[in-house]
Amino acid sequence: MPISSHAQPVDRRQPVDKIETDLLVIGGGAAGLATAATAARQGLKVTLLERYGFCGGAAVAGLSGTICGLYAATDDPRAKPRQLVHGFVDDFIRAMARHDGLTGPIRYGKTFTLTHDPLAWRRAADDLLEEAGVRVLFHSTVTEALVEGGERVAGAMAYTKQGRLRVEAGFTVDASGDADLAAMAGFATTIGDNGKVQNPTMIFRLQGVDVARFLSAHGEDSILGPAVSEEIARLHNGGEYNLPRSKIFLFPTPRPDELLCNCTRILGRDGRELNPMIAADFTEAEVMGRRQAAEYARFFKDRLPGCERSWISQTGVQVGVRQTRQIVGEKKLVTDDVIQHRKDKDAIAISAWPVELHSGTKPRIEWVLDDHYEIPYGCFVPERGENLLVSGRCLSADHVAMASARVTAQCFTYGQAIGHAATIALRDKVSPRKIQGRDLRAILNKEGARLDG
Repeated sequence: MPISSHAQPVDRRQPVDKIETDLLVIGGGAAGLATAATAARQGLKVTLLERYGFCGGAAVAGLSGTICGLYAATDDPRAKPRQLVHGFVDDFIRAMARHDGLTGPIRYGKTFTLTHDPLAWRRAADDLLEEAGVRVLFHSTVTEALVEGGERVAGAMAYTKQGRLRVEAGFTVDASGDADLAAMAGFATTIGDNGKVQNPTMIFRLQGVDVARFLSAHGEDSILGPAVSEEIARLHNGGEYNLPRSKIFLFPTPRPDELLCNCTRILGRDGRELNPMIAADFTEAEVMGRRQAAEYARFFKDRLPGCERSWISQTGVQVGVRQTRQIVGEKKLVTDDVIQHRKDKDAIAISAWPVELHSGTKPRIEWVLDDHYEIPYGCFVPERGENLLVSGRCLSADHVAMASARVTAQCFTYGQAIGHAATIALRDKVSPRKIQGRDLRAILNKEGARLDG
């Protein structure tokens, strides 16, 4: 049906609600939560805009379900979990414990991770933000950056069910995960490996599992062994199931009789790796992801001991997105920084999480063993623009380095550091690019981050 010739454009003069705030944080994932709470604890008036009705980002909406990056990695199979990352993440772990929301350490190859309950994540985030005094507006979609003179970010426009909202901020942090505000402001960004990104995944939860029997058959490692991978490949190639990824990760959760399933490899109907930055691809990924999750669940029920009476209880609110836009920063984390375990006096976070490149039938994993690398503050400072920092996985990094640096525990540390950087920038009236990473590192260490061991 043709559009009516009587249709009128939206009146841009309609009333606009306005908020004034010291700090505006875009996005309530791990990085945004830590940024907002940290700055509010320093006495700033902080406003957080989140597009969903809850915080958690990919960990909750994408159902990624684990706090990865906490522990050291080693080849020694007898080694006990050794927590490497501290600071705000410890506050979060304590908040989750109050809601019975975390497992103990679960083996993941040569390291460990924690599996969380997504409902507990939401409640823990609510608690931390309320305790810090952060003003939170859920169901708020950012539509425009407010930029003065082409360089100074002065806040953002958003849309809520009340209509248009103008948030005027002394300082802004883009914790969207997708560098949304940085891109809207016209600052340089990159996308993956020359535009090619890691494929999205539809993570799901499987209930009705005899977890004890499952673990007895497959062991404690959440990365299932070669026998399962070979059977998946055989059945996929034989046409009995549609299982395009053979290496799968299955984690026990805090809930009884449940596994968290990270196993899908979402391709388009034409066989392409889908890019969540393209609206049609993002839509297709949701549809194909749900179908593929059902296929893996059918395989588990048919073939894996302990899963005979299982069913899908939940898929992600959206597909899990591993990679989209990243800023071009004052510094750039590169592959050799990770592989060579490089240290930096201006680093504000450390990591021993492996490089995980999810492409093809088997994810590529390169371990950081018996050591760690460090992520400099400059990776979060856009090379252009004032009154803006980023926090989280949209840091300045190359394709391979980002495949390690993007995970949850590190995002909590990024947020803690950037919350302090924003506070310093506002209180001392200094450009964020003039702040020294080593000074932030000292502040983080005083708060228990243990960046120097």
